[in-house]
Amino acid sequence: MTRQVSRRQFIANTGTLAMGVSASATTNVIAKELSPVEFKYGVASGDPLADAVIIWTHAKAAHSNQAVKLRWEVAIDEAFQNISQSGWVECSAKSGFTAKVDAQGLKPNQSYFYRFVHASGSVSRIGTTRTLPDSSSTSDVVLAVFSCSLYSAGFFNAYDHACQTDAQFAVHLGDYIYEYGAGEKEYGNSTAKALGRVTQPPGNLVSIKDYRTRYALYRSDPNLQALHAKMPWICVWDDHEFANNAYVNGAENHDASTQGKWTLRKAAAAKAYHEWMPIRTPDTHNLYKIYRKFDFGVVLTLQMLDTRIEGRAKQYANFGELKPGYAYEDYFNGLNTKTNGLPNDSQRGMISSEQMQWLKDNFTASKSTWQMLGNQDVMGKMWMPSSVLKPLFDSATHPEDPQRRDQTTSSIQKFLTAKATRAANPQALTPEQKSLLSQTENPRLPFNLDAWDGYPMNRELLLQIAKSSQKNLVVISGDSHNAWFNGLTTMSGEKVGYEFAGTSVTSPGFESLGLGDFAPLIDGRALMPQLGASAVGAGLGLIDDVHYAQTKSRGYLKITASQSTLKGEYIFMNTVLSKDYTASVGQTITISKDGTVQYA
Repeated sequence: MTRQVSRRQFIANTGTLAMGVSASATTNVIAKELSPVEFKYGVASGDPLADAVIIWTHAKAAHSNQAVKLRWEVAIDEAFQNISQSGWVECSAKSGFTAKVDAQGLKPNQSYFYRFVHASGSVSRIGTTRTLPDSSSTSDVVLAVFSCSLYSAGFFNAYDHACQTDAQFAVHLGDYIYEYGAGEKEYGNSTAKALGRVTQPPGNLVSIKDYRTRYALYRSDPNLQALHAKMPWICVWDDHEFANNAYVNGAENHDASTQGKWTLRKAAAAKAYHEWMPIRTPDTHNLYKIYRKFDFGVVLTLQMLDTRIEGRAKQYANFGELKPGYAYEDYFNGLNTKTNGLPNDSQRGMISSEQMQWLKDNFTASKSTWQMLGNQDVMGKMWMPSSVLKPLFDSATHPEDPQRRDQTTSSIQKFLTAKATRAANPQALTPEQKSLLSQTENPRLPFNLDAWDGYPMNRELLLQIAKSSQKNLVVISGDSHNAWFNGLTTMSGEKVGYEFAGTSVTSPGFESLGLGDFAPLIDGRALMPQLGASAVGAGLGLIDDVHYAQTKSRGYLKITASQSTLKGEYIFMNTVLSKDYTASVGQTITISKDGTVQYA
């Protein structure tokens, strides 16, 4: 949204102009830049600190590629009569006409208004932001947590709903954009034309121009603009800001023969991300280093990891996507084959040794009650019994075959019945049920090797660091498009924390595979008729460490942290295929400081 003020108002409001620019230069600026500029993509703020925040905009004169000089202002009041900080910034073709300012010298735990003003009288919309509390603050922290927002798959209703809540900060865990083209058979595009949400540019993103165009499309969405203008965001990328199932040296959705060198595509994607996102760059000479931390007083320390681009080794099993035949050979070889006494998998990481040391140092130094990791991929062990996983793969691969579907249903029923029997009366277990429950005879297998399950030794190292720190560990995760609440356990089965993995904003989840109603089987709620409320959160489903799952709705996660509790609310939209929607809380889970969990 672009507004206008008169030249006289502009000059009056920028009385300190001569402090940074000479009088003659000021005259030249006003004379040359009288053409109005457009702020098509709104404003944004992010990466708040106790004394600073990043503010962002995009400004360009119509039919011109000339650089645009703007005055930025941060004020305590919406009328901008009490300006706290101000200065000048330029939008030019070099940055795709985006501009970011690190507004410093602000007060802790303070709400602010901000805007950008052009000499022609054009003014951006007014944004609201806030700084973090100081190091001694005990104030509650409220986060709205998002991931996986595919423009073509539906409307960003989750962003709209979050604007209406008491959330103070937005956290985005990746897949803010998707790189796929506009073809109807491309992922998530089946209803794009009917919804008027066909992506631009029409092909897969490869060049800096491609990525900039896609960010501009996403940022044209009114709900996304509104949430950016409402509160500061803390973001990290995942794979689709680059290409599907990316790792350091490549990606599943990258073909060097038609798309050129991966290094060039990766560099273009990283540059566009830093241009369009209100992120503070820790190292301006290395745009791939984006892990960083945020301290919310003594209540919460949020450490944003990069598990995708900074240190990830290539995934097992064809970029982590297991195909029929259950090709676990490289996964098991990594664990069972050793070099110098250590499993070969120890040499593979989701994060680099440098990032792991940074995380360890932060755990040691932090005095916050809650240690939260903002993380792209599901960290919990999503291990299904092989007796179920194999027929489930077969059934999903051949959905037209009722015999395979019946075999899957039978295998699930047998395994859950064995678990229910053990919970009610272990002495009643039959030999077949004992075999089903045996980890040796019926081993648990991961189904997504692109997640932390595909990097078991790296995960074990992280969890052991968290355990030794004796801190309250909570992980928030994205990527899976479904909602999970998991216990985080070491290889020996010791629980060291919990994970809230949020559903997607729009990207299809298990419901797109016909598995939308699969969740009660995964988390054990299917056993409530036999076991009552004791089945909730008891790990009696197909996956031992999953205590809650929802696999058919889009939405977001709201986190409220205090010194004594951390509450997660899974908020679901009834549709993303219409702008008319309703929202509801599907599950509230509260963790107490002593580690007890309540479900409501």
